[in-house]
Amino acid sequence: MEPIEVVHRLGRWSTGRGPLYLLLAARLRQLIDEGELPPGSVLPPDRVFARILSVGRSTVVAAYGLLEGEGRIVRRQGSGTRVAGAAPVAATNTTSAPMFLHLLEPDPELISLACAAPAAPPPEVTAAFTAMLPELASITADIGYHPAGCSILREAIAERYTRLGAPTHPDRILVTNGGQQALSLLARAFIAPGDRVLVETPTYPGALEAFREQAAVLDALPVGFAGFEAAVRARRPVLGYLTPAFQNPTGAVLSRLIRRRIAEVAAAAGVALIADEVLADLAFPDEVIPPFAVDADAAIAIGSLSKSIWGGLRIGWIRAPIPVVERVTRLRAVHDLGGNLPVQLAAARLVLQLDPLCASHAAQRQSCHDTLLGALAAQLPEWTVSAVRGGQTLWVRLPYGDGNSFAQTALRHGVAVLAGSGLDAAGGSNDYIRLHFRHPESTLIRAVTRLATAWHDYRPPAQPATTPPTLAV
Repeated sequence: MEPIEVVHRLGRWSTGRGPLYLLLAARLRQLIDEGELPPGSVLPPDRVFARILSVGRSTVVAAYGLLEGEGRIVRRQGSGTRVAGAAPVAATNTTSAPMFLHLLEPDPELISLACAAPAAPPPEVTAAFTAMLPELASITADIGYHPAGCSILREAIAERYTRLGAPTHPDRILVTNGGQQALSLLARAFIAPGDRVLVETPTYPGALEAFREQAAVLDALPVGFAGFEAAVRARRPVLGYLTPAFQNPTGAVLSRLIRRRIAEVAAAAGVALIADEVLADLAFPDEVIPPFAVDADAAIAIGSLSKSIWGGLRIGWIRAPIPVVERVTRLRAVHDLGGNLPVQLAAARLVLQLDPLCASHAAQRQSCHDTLLGALAAQLPEWTVSAVRGGQTLWVRLPYGDGNSFAQTALRHGVAVLAGSGLDAAGGSNDYIRLHFRHPESTLIRAVTRLATAWHDYRPPAQPATTPPTLAV
């Protein structure tokens, strides 16, 4: 593809808010993702592109650097810049990412401590599908398109919030295909290229990917949003994203006092605040944490059945003020006319059982947590790791080396772990890894034995290893 053709396909790209390099990267990203610039397409050299676009060379270099970091383009000395996919280097890089390797090349001998979710649906799922069949059979005047979700599920979710202390009308609920779609929709609704978003560091990498897709500038704050008020004044973000209960990956829990203060600051500054509560139902016994909405009614909350029931249901939701729900519903209708109606009918029954279901598995989750923590202390005492009060992951600091290179060593010993750098918008956490404790206790013990062997064989590289961004859960 000739440089001038790339320019023609760019069209108008410099409209919007934010630095030019982010706007250029956002337009190129769109063309790549939509296939307008197919794999292997040659992009113009920095100087040529800058001259054609009448911008500084640094604008093009920064845009290319951003896309290269996302794995969308490949740059090689002597062969130029190409859209990723045709060059062997792009395919080779994916093999260093345990998440992708495990999903694309399943290995029955591999123990994955990277992807955390229930391993199988509980029997209540089958019962819920059986119970909804008569209701499904009785439908006679419904074409099945419900962009905001079917009314029975929205009512069930709203009733649960109300029962837990946050009065909620069903019109404040939007049902989504999982928590990840909720994040993606909210990112599209609130973020223009160059807008600033405040995130915790480390945090859920799926959120970082959703915000980067919209060419956001990510400003990192410590877990718990320490310094939030000053950051709002200095950086003028459009959005803040945090996990108030059993933070992914650290397991931290915000006090109600801090939750209220964050909500007050966000409301006063007009900053949209997203509280990701996908993990909030995974408390250990005797832990009681009310929904974020109890302390911040105007905040946007994300929930899901993926971690509490089963990921295969693909049921998530957004609780937000009615204008936000209406706005996001219109956006969702353009991309997706609505979720699977039979699944939503079953999910409505599961939401009514959600609290006792989670409580019935809480002791087992804590036992698995204790087993993993104990095995690490016994076999890898030099690693630094703290107990958590719920959730599904441990945040482990390595005494030396880096998480990316150790993840590759662990993979060769039959264990997939998640390197910390992919969860850190500030580019830190290189000496951390994330481990989950959703496996049976015997499997966790075997995994730690393998990790101990891997650690004995581990030799850190002279330069820290890097891997392309991965979408982990």
